[in-house]
Amino acid sequence: MDFKLTPVTEWGLKNKRPILIAGPCSVETESQVMETAMGLKDANIDVLRGGIWKPRTRPNSFEGVGSVGLKWLKDAGRALNVPVTTEVANAKHVYEALRAQIDILWIGARTTVNPFAVQEIADALRGIDIPVLVKNPVNPDLPLWIGALERLQAAGLTKIGAIHRGFSTYGNSAYRNNPHWEIPIELKRKIPELPIIVDPSHITGKREMIHPVSQKALDLDFNGLMIESHIIPDKALSDAKQQITPDRLVEIKKALLLRDVSTSNEAFLEKLVEMRQTIDGIDKQLIEILSERMNVAKQIGQCKKENNITILQKDRWDQIFKERKSLGVNKGLTERFMTELYNSIHKESIKQQENVMNDIG
Repeated sequence: MDFKLTPVTEWGLKNKRPILIAGPCSVETESQVMETAMGLKDANIDVLRGGIWKPRTRPNSFEGVGSVGLKWLKDAGRALNVPVTTEVANAKHVYEALRAQIDILWIGARTTVNPFAVQEIADALRGIDIPVLVKNPVNPDLPLWIGALERLQAAGLTKIGAIHRGFSTYGNSAYRNNPHWEIPIELKRKIPELPIIVDPSHITGKREMIHPVSQKALDLDFNGLMIESHIIPDKALSDAKQQITPDRLVEIKKALLLRDVSTSNEAFLEKLVEMRQTIDGIDKQLIEILSERMNVAKQIGQCKKENNITILQKDRWDQIFKERKSLGVNKGLTERFMTELYNSIHKESIKQQENVMNDIG
């Protein structure tokens, strides 16, 4: 689908770059959201956020105050003189939010994974061009994320944006939700006019990591940040560990570096062209070398076929993986990069040998 979007600069927000959305994970009481909003005054935020309906993993957890909180959120936004946003997960939420004159809606990660739910929301919004932000699905599935955006566009919405909140991962990780930056970067490449807001709170799950992840988001030229802020974070009824005080948000905002997207410095541009040409030459060599490696893999596949030997030779792969990873680290490359690189090389090598073994052209 060719997207026809209203530029985010025409959404009526105060700041053009970066956009800052902040507020509590959950609206808990009228005084809590108002005090938080007033605390955020010095942060000069663009949008006040607050969860009204909270999709929780397990029952008997705090699932939000419900529709009564919409008025509290709206009143706090008026007091701060900024628009407000909340999450909707079904048509009923949409109708309630529109009736309360909520300015911007967002669709959460757990809803984005369900095309039926997204379509229900899109149908409820048909003919109402309110800004809607779509969080990435829980799992790292770019087509599913784009599909949700397409459903909203097909319903006639033009003020559409995305929120990158990271992806669920199994096992130990430094992040609550792994950022997999390559996925939102690819989304930016596919839909360059789409504004993408990064949610460091949900990516990190830890308030002490919000600053570095926010800086990385700006360094990657995303459009803004959504950061959870609570007047007393440790007493928050949801996601306490990832929320920060309004004062801390002000400190983080002041510390963030906003880099230029482009420059007119001719000396820099000439040097950049020269270095990029060097990169282009190296990339051509890499492709030639990889092609040569795969040709050898095909020959190995033919030998295995003639001798009725399995493709996977675990001991040999373990040896390659260990040695190449160590060599790369000694050359200044990260262990993670070497792991991903050689897993990709091994996967392609197996595919090439499978084609030979099974006479696939």
